Amino acid sequence: MRKRAPALLLAAASLGVFSLSVASQSLARAQSTGMGGASTGAPAKPVYDAQHRPITAGGFVDSGPVVFEDISKQSGLAGWKHVMGTPAKQYILETDGSGVGLIDYDNDGWLDIYMVNGSTYDALDGKTTPPHAALFHNNHDGTFTDVAAKAGVTNDRWGFGVAIADYDNDGWPDIFVANYGKNRLYHNNHDGTFTDVGEKAGITLGNWSDGVAWGDYDGDGKLDVFVSGYLHYDAHHQPSFGDPTVPDAFCQLRGMAVMCGPRGLKGEPDHLFHNNGDGTFTDVSVKAGVSDPSGYYGFTAIFADMENNGRQDLLVANDSTPNYLYHNKGNGTFEDDSYISGFAVNKDGREIASMGLAVGDYRNNGLLDILVTDFSDDYKVLYRNDGDLNFTDVSDEVGIASLPIPFLGWGAGLFDYDNDGWKDIFMVNGHVYPQVDQHDWGTSYAERTLLFRNLQGQKFQYIPPVKGSGLAVVTPGRGAAFGDLFNDGRIDVVINPVDGPAVLLRNVNPDHHHWVELKLVGGAKSPRDAVGATVYLTANGMRQREDILSGGSFISSNDQRAHFGLGIAREAGTAEIHWPSGARESVRLPAVDRIYTITEGHGITASLCGGRPCAQR
Repeated sequence: MRKRAPALLLAAASLGVFSLSVASQSLARAQSTGMGGASTGAPAKPVYDAQHRPITAGGFVDSGPVVFEDISKQSGLAGWKHVMGTPAKQYILETDGSGVGLIDYDNDGWLDIYMVNGSTYDALDGKTTPPHAALFHNNHDGTFTDVAAKAGVTNDRWGFGVAIADYDNDGWPDIFVANYGKNRLYHNNHDGTFTDVGEKAGITLGNWSDGVAWGDYDGDGKLDVFVSGYLHYDAHHQPSFGDPTVPDAFCQLRGMAVMCGPRGLKGEPDHLFHNNGDGTFTDVSVKAGVSDPSGYYGFTAIFADMENNGRQDLLVANDSTPNYLYHNKGNGTFEDDSYISGFAVNKDGREIASMGLAVGDYRNNGLLDILVTDFSDDYKVLYRNDGDLNFTDVSDEVGIASLPIPFLGWGAGLFDYDNDGWKDIFMVNGHVYPQVDQHDWGTSYAERTLLFRNLQGQKFQYIPPVKGSGLAVVTPGRGAAFGDLFNDGRIDVVINPVDGPAVLLRNVNPDHHHWVELKLVGGAKSPRDAVGATVYLTANGMRQREDILSGGSFISSNDQRAHFGLGIAREAGTAEIHWPSGARESVRLPAVDRIYTITEGHGITASLCGGRPCAQR
């Protein structure tokens, strides 16, 4: 049975009263706590390590398992730098950072990396050359080469989110970039170059787009695209502390003047574009019921089948306003089940400053759970899927609530870092206010990541950062993407810090567990890249689930190959694939430690061993 919210709450929400109540409560809370423009908990007690460093930039241990190695410099990624506004971060436009897209743009079987860049005010006004996005080609030897200029994907706009998908089903992945200003849709030309077809496609919009997610919401075999709006904003008239148009309570943190927002500022609507199949899209946001008339501050979005009925539902992580869960009704429209489902707010009934969003089956019971990262002075939320679109905040229960409170979270991952068959939690962190470094609050502007190991779906174990290892990297993190960059069966992490060099953390966990990965190719009635497919792998005495998604983490796009850890098992098991077309297919996998290509209706059509075709190994 679906649980129901109180009748009074539903009635208020339907009249638009609830959004007004949220706004008034937000102002009252900000005024009473001094917490400012982001919705968060009360000021938390400072946490320090043994050297009296804020725990967000300390807490390192001398020994222990080294899970990730920082190879940013030797890989070539650290030579590129993200730039967004000024270091002072006086305005909110400068603070949110940009995403990462993992894409095999040349179809050579190796993931390449797209790094979105921001911009500067002089560049926005045409006075200087804008900073460029990067497209790092994978050289198959642990290094990458930036080919963005040659490929024609430098963007040269104030960039935020990115999502990868083959929107025209030609077998080549394309790139959507969400910007402040006009968005871009880069069509893959099959020769190492791209063409921006955003204007022709009709998806440019023009104010502040933030997150992007691709998904076939109507089941016609063509990928549609959802774009979250953040703020309706004018870069030439930006509010700051003392501005009469914004209450001072929304421009301060613990009584200290900081940049204004997002609360107190006007939100930007969301947009759902239907794929017409001819290279153009139609805005169906209002008709579909996902236009965000309340003007919430949209960040990361994901299409995923949350109800196991073969239809793509839509999740939106909103900053400092209630989150959205849109239930796909199967007739081209969605029902707003945000409150009924339990996803709108946390267990305290309070909206949170949601940034990052990840979905995954952490209990191996076939249901997708939800991880959300949010502001400092607040716990990060794991929503357990109880079935029938009912979700319960279990952050305390599983042991991830207390430790991350000082951290300000962005990129979010639910993936199996040690290949034991259980999905773990990875959080990328960094503050929005440089001023926190001037105060003794137990937090910092640049922060380290957090890793929690899944203990067979019951609890999560914190993995401390070993000095000098990848988990000890301290940076103002924002966007992040997770994937097997070296075709070795281990999930690596790429981070896009605000105003910093790119970070690449290679997975070097010292386990000897086996694994398999599946690259899916859809048939005539499915998207060609199989976005929206669900895979169940039965092996090693368990049944795991992986979904092929476009979007997630923090306004980023992960590896779209299904990855399964097998522990010590030497048999790869059987994959049951639920294709977007509705077809179901069972495929016996012949060996472990391989990347299989499975084409709808044709079974295994290729395999990689050590990054090369298995026959050539």
